[in-house]
Amino acid sequence: MPRCVIIGAGPVEPEQKKLLLPGDYVIACDAGYLNARTLGVVPDLIVGDFDSAPRPEGENLVVLPAEKDDTDTHYAARLAVEKGFEQVLILGVLGGARLDHSLAAIAAGLWLAKQGPEVTIAGRGAVLRYVLPGRPAKVEHDPHAYFSLFPLEGAAEGVGITGAKYPLQNARLVPDATLGASNETMPGGAEVRVERGSLLLVRAPK
Repeated sequence: MPRCVIIGAGPVEPEQKKLLLPGDYVIACDAGYLNARTLGVVPDLIVGDFDSAPRPEGENLVVLPAEKDDTDTHYAARLAVEKGFEQVLILGVLGGARLDHSLAAIAAGLWLAKQGPEVTIAGRGAVLRYVLPGRPAKVEHDPHAYFSLFPLEGAAEGVGITGAKYPLQNARLVPDATLGASNETMPGGAEVRVERGSLLLVRAPK
């Protein structure tokens, strides 16, 4: 099944074009349609209240009210679930001037992952994924990158890491500690799992 790519209005790098695949269904959020141009793709759908860019022309447009409960990215995430996508890549939501926008996108990504799809957020050299109970994550070996784990919904229980420089077994990660930060994969790669709660897995260059 084709993958869904959600493009936000935050920074994108031209080299992220290599992350896109033929057949991707692209949803641009608000000024994200300008980022889509930077990446050389035409959105299949544009959604937003267009408070950060002129409203574009076209039929593939969903205009949202300025005052709403969901962010534009979360609305796009709901569309991805409705359309039945099993994989979602989110670009253009990290590293902008609005930290709250990045945090909101991470929250929307967690909601999306809990509905079933495999979710990846990429930007500013970092790649973010979610680890949920019964859905362990493989971390490919990269001697030039760290990976870190952060609990998202209170304490994460039964955290296990194998194939890493700093393995864990049945650990408890809490939001006000940094036990899961700056780990490294061993040759063959690592695996991360959690029994209760959820984890944000962040990969970034050394």
